Amino acid sequence: MSLRVVAFAHVSSSYSVQHYIMSSKTSKTAEPAPAQDIKAEDKVGFAPALPVPDEILANIALIGRGVSSMEPRFTIRVLRTLTTLRKKLDRDALRTAIEQALPKGSRSGHALLSSSVFTSLPAPAPKEAAIAPSESMDVDSSATAASTTAATAPAPAPGKKYVAPTDGGDLIPEGIVYLRLLVILLALDAGLVEPAGEFASQTVDYIGEKNRRSMDAVAAKVWFYLARAYEIQGKLAELRPALLAARQTAKLRKDEALEIMTLNLLLRSYLQSNLFDQADKLLSKIETPSSSNSAQTARWLFYVARLRAVQLNYAGAADLLLTAIRRAPKDEVAPGFVQIVHKYYIITEMLTGRIPDRAMFRRPVLQQALVPYFQIVQAVRVGDVAAFQRAFTAHEQTFFADSTHFLILRLRHFVIRTALRNLTLAYSRISLRDVCAKLGLESEEDTEFIVAKAIKDRVIEATIDHVGGYMQSKSRKEVYETEEPQAQVAARLKYALSMHNEALQGMRYAIDTGNKDLETVDAARERDREIAQLIQEDEDDFDDL
Repeated sequence: MSLRVVAFAHVSSSYSVQHYIMSSKTSKTAEPAPAQDIKAEDKVGFAPALPVPDEILANIALIGRGVSSMEPRFTIRVLRTLTTLRKKLDRDALRTAIEQALPKGSRSGHALLSSSVFTSLPAPAPKEAAIAPSESMDVDSSATAASTTAATAPAPAPGKKYVAPTDGGDLIPEGIVYLRLLVILLALDAGLVEPAGEFASQTVDYIGEKNRRSMDAVAAKVWFYLARAYEIQGKLAELRPALLAARQTAKLRKDEALEIMTLNLLLRSYLQSNLFDQADKLLSKIETPSSSNSAQTARWLFYVARLRAVQLNYAGAADLLLTAIRRAPKDEVAPGFVQIVHKYYIITEMLTGRIPDRAMFRRPVLQQALVPYFQIVQAVRVGDVAAFQRAFTAHEQTFFADSTHFLILRLRHFVIRTALRNLTLAYSRISLRDVCAKLGLESEEDTEFIVAKAIKDRVIEATIDHVGGYMQSKSRKEVYETEEPQAQVAARLKYALSMHNEALQGMRYAIDTGNKDLETVDAARERDREIAQLIQEDEDDFDDL
């Protein structure tokens, strides 16, 4: 009884101590943080969100800092926030930012505000009727090289006055191009595709006139949205000469950002127009781009993999797609790109004879998008020709939109092979008419040709009786009744022995490890003299005898 009381007292005391510790922790967390900690957090990027005009001004100041210090990383940091800024940008906020960013009497600011594309922008919707966050909008996948939270531009201190980075009495050209880029984004989001394309073309001409290397990162982004505007209008092929000239110029100037951007746009244009020979010639005449932009590198790998898949190089395409998946941005940053890369990877894996991992279809960002492809995978794995045809017919529009329909049609051959293999395991003899009915083929003659091709390729072990019209499966022996296990063991022993011999040949021994008494060379020589002297004395003794 006393032991129980003592145990209960011990438990209650430990509970009280734990309760006191938890209460003290909560009280400590409830206390305000010191001023030093708050400043440290502000430096890391945990500052409160700025209004949109102030954020644009902070980005322009950061661009000016990069121009003055010749550090492109500041401009890249600004461009990484482009996707987040685009979601909350409107006409009034941009007008306020332009009026505050440019000096008074600036011709560039007046021309920007009075341009036709800016005046045609719709007024911002009221807050009550704001666009829902879930509504889809165009996302620049090239700006997703890193998470937007890690790329937030540092906010200026409260009360710090904005100082415009000027050049010759006007805003620096990099800042003007950045503001024009924001106008292009607003026009694209508002559905003003044609005016956005014309304005982007004018911006490209302006960049060419200024010809400043500090514009490289922003210029690549402008080219991307110019091509995007042309693609929406269905006129991307008209932009190929300009893209080829821009790529050649970027190569000569060693502008890696613009080079890989234009290269990806050219490959995308060729693949959309089914000009596979043109794309192959382009790849054969250029070197593999070595850009630090992970997102653009992933896009280049994806386009090259699509071309290799069309050229029947499924193994190479699967390897490139796997590398693109590893280098792609996060799922929440670029979900569309992640989905399309996985779709092509699944198909190329099946074309190489492998079944994709089932865990791939359980990822949240892929679960809904890969439903049609999951049905195709199930049909290929089982060898159900009817299920494959139903899945392809039901989701044919999805496959056409993804440009994967021609690759999926090639999978029908693999489905028929799997079905034939299952039939040979289930039946020792089956008529070609029944095979035709089970595979859903058109005629017995086609069935006979398909079965003969499968036998020739050693997919199945069977013979065809043309007179009787049936397929005779060969009885498979038990593997342990053959000499295959013995051959496998012999091969493994041979490999182990060869490795052992190579290890012995590669071993190195220290000098004089077998004779520990001879510590030095002098001692060895002294011992040799003593041995020689002893031998000489023995010979003298023999002579005396």
